[in-house]
Amino acid sequence: MIVLGVILLVVGFLLHLGFLWMIGIVLLVIGAILWILGLVGHAVGGRRHYW
Repeated sequence: MIVLGVILLVVGFLLHLGFLWMIGIVLLVIGAILWILGLVGHAVGGRRHYW
C-alpha cells in the first residue's frame, strides 16, 4: 500500500493530476499507520501479521 501510494504521488506530480496526488497521500498515510500498528504487535483486521 505504501509503494502504491508513492507511485500515485509521483504519477500525479508528473502529470499534474490532483486527484492522483490526493489518493497517493491517503494510501501512503493508511499504509504507514498499518505498518506501525503491525510493528508494535497490534492485530489489524483480526490478524497479528499480514501474510
